[in-house]
Amino acid sequence: MLLGLAGGIVFEKIRTVMSLRSAEETAKMILQEAEREAEAKKRESILEAKEEALRVKNDLEREIRDRRNDIQRLEKRILQKEENIDRKMETLEKKEDNLSRKETEVERLKIELRELQQKEREELEKISGLTVDQAKDILLSELEKELSQEMAVRVKDYETKIKEEADKKARDILSTAIQRYAADHVAETTVSVVALPNDEMKGR
Repeated sequence: MLLGLAGGIVFEKIRTVMSLRSAEETAKMILQEAEREAEAKKRESILEAKEEALRVKNDLEREIRDRRNDIQRLEKRILQKEENIDRKMETLEKKEDNLSRKETEVERLKIELRELQQKEREELEKISGLTVDQAKDILLSELEKELSQEMAVRVKDYETKIKEEADKKARDILSTAIQRYAADHVAETTVSVVALPNDEMKGR
C-alpha cells in the first residue's frame, strides 16, 4: 500500500513536471509567434514609412519642378519685357537724336534766313536808295503776293479733290441704284413669268 501511495505521488510529480514543461513550451511558442508578428508589423511599418517618404519626396520634387518651371517662365517674360524696353529706349533715343538734329537744322536755317533777309535788305537799299521801312514794305508786299499765289494753288487743289470725291460718291450711288433696280426688275420678271396651275394654288 505504501508502494502504491509512493508510486502515485511520483506519478503526480512527473505529470506536474510534464505539465510545467508543456506550459513552458506553449509560452515559448506564444512568445516566438508574438515576436514574429511584431517583426512582421515592424517590417510592414517600415515599408509603409518608406512608401510614404517616397510619395512625399515625389510630391516635393514635382512641386519644386513646377516652381522651377514657373520661375523660368517668369524670367523669360521679364527678359522679353526688358528687351522690349531696351528696343523702345533705343527707338526713343533715335527719335530724340533725330529731333535734336532737326532742331539744329531749323536753327541753322533760321540763321541763314535772317542773314539772307539782311543781305536782301542791304542790297535793296543800295540799289534803290530806299530806307529800311520802305524796303520792308516792298518785301512784305512780295511776301503777300507769294502767299496769295500759294493760297490760290491750295484752294484749287482742294476744289479738285472735293470734285473727285463727289464724282466718286455719285458713281457709287449710281452703281448701287442700278444694281438695286436690276435686282428688283429680275424679281418682278420672275414673279410675272411663273404661272400657277390652278385657282387653288393661287389661293395658297
